[in-house]
Amino acid sequence: MNKSVTIDREGLNQLISVLNGMGFQVVGPTVRDEAIVYEKLESIKDLPEGFTDEQDGGVYRLKKRKDKSLFGYAVGPHSWKKFLHPPERRLWQADGEGGDFEIKPEKLDATKFAFIGVRSCEMHAIAIQDKVFINDKFVDPVYQVRRENAFFVAVNCGQAGGTCFCVSMNTGPKVEAGFDLALTEILDNDRHYFVVEVGSEQGEACMEQVTHKLAQNEEVTLAEKVVKETAGQMGRTLDTTHIKELLYENLEHPRWDDIAERCLSCANCTMVCPTCFCSTVEDVTDITGTHAERWQKWDSCFTMDFTYLHGGEVRASTKSRYRQWLTHKLASWQDQFGSSGCVGCGRCITWCPPAIDFTEEIPKIRDSETQTLKTS
Repeated sequence: MNKSVTIDREGLNQLISVLNGMGFQVVGPTVRDEAIVYEKLESIKDLPEGFTDEQDGGVYRLKKRKDKSLFGYAVGPHSWKKFLHPPERRLWQADGEGGDFEIKPEKLDATKFAFIGVRSCEMHAIAIQDKVFINDKFVDPVYQVRRENAFFVAVNCGQAGGTCFCVSMNTGPKVEAGFDLALTEILDNDRHYFVVEVGSEQGEACMEQVTHKLAQNEEVTLAEKVVKETAGQMGRTLDTTHIKELLYENLEHPRWDDIAERCLSCANCTMVCPTCFCSTVEDVTDITGTHAERWQKWDSCFTMDFTYLHGGEVRASTKSRYRQWLTHKLASWQDQFGSSGCVGCGRCITWCPPAIDFTEEIPKIRDSETQTLKTS
């Protein structure tokens, strides 16, 4: 199957059933707690039909659309890393008395996930986390097995969010690689269908069990038009020219102090970010002292304890912690992993309570440097 095909709403329903039948736990977007989150799906009835999202700095709210689009939103607070790199997991447990403990390593969870509705920026985020967890010197076995068993049904964006800037980061809105199937949702008058691009042998085997038709030229053209229009709707832009050098050369810029006055060090930006990977390890015991467990949990460079060494914290100020986060994300990440740590999804802007927006902060640092050069 080397050409694009089309499926209708029932075809999408079949796809979910086929994936369930192939042994995958199907997860995708659904509405919960007034947000679009990623949870287990049973059918297209679980998808956020007729919903869109309004996003801006510190603002997220759902709104009803005038149509029955199933993927008519941008991204919510969840990212797929919560399945590939779980927020918390037990590493081992131990039982015993009198100081003689038997350590029992945790069994590897090899759940096979099928992700429905993965956006281009999110596919790039997963590729970035691949470099961290499985393509470097040290391999995370849980991430590795979940990543190798995952099936990706990507969706090309039909609209951009108010804080999206994937075009600036060359990460969207069209999915280019890494997927098994890629859908473009089309609502053309009374017709509602999906143009499907097959990206793998597993994707092809899956589609053979789903009712589909060969896509006509005009359908493919319309799908391309949808994505092109989305690329022109970005809510934010960011000039990334020499951004690494810009940040390295301005570590003492007064703008960091201005940001620190607003930053709450709440770590929202790192929790919703699809690429942040910091974690900590906690040991716990029961009240009898005969049972102990070790857990890995997500952590953040914004927490005070994250850089604690004997004698105190390395980064005790909000200024130093925010500067570390942004400089790592956009600069030292390139030295460490060979790419930016940002994919332009805009979550860190949307879910920041004081609405700190680094697509505004970076230009201010750049402009002041330009003015300094002009006057020197």
